[in-house]
Amino acid sequence: MKHLVAKIHPDDNVLVALTDLPIGTPVTWDGTTVTTTDKIPAKHKLALQFLAPGDPVHMYGVLVGTAREAIGVGGLLTTSNIKHATDSYDEHHQRRQDWQAPDVTKWQERTFMGFHRPDGQVGTANYWLVIPLVFCENRNIQVLEEALVNDLGYARRKSYQPQTQELISLMQAGKSVEEILATDLHSAENGHQKPKLFPNVDGIRFLSHEGGCGGIRQDAQTLCGLLAGYITHPNVAGATVLSLGCQNAQVSMLQDEISKRSPNFQKPLYILEQQKIGTEEALVSTALRQTFAGLMMANQVTRQPAPLSKLCIGLECGGSDGFSGISANPAVGHVSDLLVALGGSVILAEFPELCGVEQELVDRSVDTATAERFSSLMKAYGDSAVAVGSGFDMNPSPGNIRDGLITDAMKSAGAARKGGSSPVVAVLDYPELVTKPGLNLLCTPGNDVESTTAEVGSGATVVLFTTGLGTPTGNPIAPVVKISSNTALARRMPDIIDLNTGTVIDGEETIEQAGERILDYVIRVASGEEVAAVRHGQTDFIPWKRGVSL
Repeated sequence: MKHLVAKIHPDDNVLVALTDLPIGTPVTWDGTTVTTTDKIPAKHKLALQFLAPGDPVHMYGVLVGTAREAIGVGGLLTTSNIKHATDSYDEHHQRRQDWQAPDVTKWQERTFMGFHRPDGQVGTANYWLVIPLVFCENRNIQVLEEALVNDLGYARRKSYQPQTQELISLMQAGKSVEEILATDLHSAENGHQKPKLFPNVDGIRFLSHEGGCGGIRQDAQTLCGLLAGYITHPNVAGATVLSLGCQNAQVSMLQDEISKRSPNFQKPLYILEQQKIGTEEALVSTALRQTFAGLMMANQVTRQPAPLSKLCIGLECGGSDGFSGISANPAVGHVSDLLVALGGSVILAEFPELCGVEQELVDRSVDTATAERFSSLMKAYGDSAVAVGSGFDMNPSPGNIRDGLITDAMKSAGAARKGGSSPVVAVLDYPELVTKPGLNLLCTPGNDVESTTAEVGSGATVVLFTTGLGTPTGNPIAPVVKISSNTALARRMPDIIDLNTGTVIDGEETIEQAGERILDYVIRVASGEEVAAVRHGQTDFIPWKRGVSL
């Protein structure tokens, strides 16, 4: 049954509008009725009690702001009358009672069809990587992409060239600017795509970036760690690496980072240094031969059954709205708990979006050392933001605010629900690798692509990405499942949304039912079913430089 409003936690003093509420609308929750004194847009909040200046605003059971001015019962909460605020937290670990894991009987014998690697990892895909160690090699990476992708059958992006040709024809026929602007162009054609020469290889991915030299030396070390995470990733069969030779990110640095993550590394890895080889033609020709040979080897690996405990899922959100924290995020949180109970691993990142829920995560940590590391990383990140005139309170985007997330604490409290309720088994600093089953916290910015890039570099083989506003974000090697928080978005942007949890808002499904539906889909994706981002060739890759990025 669809309600007009929702109260998320018993301690909350606000209600969430589930639909547009005109002035004078009576709304009831748990026997309490209030009448709106302002127009309340869907996703926004109304006061459940009178708020005097300085009074706390609670949502999700935590402090998410304080009143700047008096707000009457039924009044709209806005950025003008509410400001960001969070409770302080005790960094000392006070372990919660034992976690009550969900019943996973129906999942115990389930498997997915994955790519088994010599080190025991299991991938959900099988890619070959072509990577520059420094931005100076980006052009050569592009040359290799042009030489390989089309002829091997890996071209994916839709071509809009026919529409350009149609526009040229209209101009040549004497059509005016106004007539051209009013013309409906024919749908873009995909063009003829050649069959894949290597059917067991999902694709070749070219990870261009702007790093590797200049800046501080730690940036080069961190970049090599991230690239090593991708090279050793279970979704990767092998890699071709192009080095200029004189850059900060030296080959030896990359090799050391690979050894840290995979001491018995056995994948084919070809490293070419342009300043040693000489001409571009010699470099590219050698890289082509070696990459082709690597693809022949990668094609020998086929999908085989694997237990769900071999999955590592990244938890991500972007373009969030006022429904994200009450539909998509808690549904993903249930998936997180199910997978942890099955022995799998999950990664909760985006530290600026954990602001205000620190105490919960400290108390969920399995031991004092884990709690202290989380507190230390959060404090250092927050201090670094303040030092350059920013802060976690500046995290919400204009889109977030427009759709109901008016303080960072409000946004964070909803975002954290992706992590479910299981214990925090480890806290990782970017770009460290996940090594423990269970819930892992990874220090990353809230920036969608930087955080997704980092989660995959730390081992995520599938990413669950919730969104309320819509974003096409993908990743080069891990399928990114796009989950809508509201039905209107799923209908408006069906080409980028894989699953809709607006059913929770619409009263058609519980959070637990939505979570189980998502896990069923994850198993299919892990077995090779394509998500929207893969179909569109959306391969976003942005390494995080350890400056301030929220």
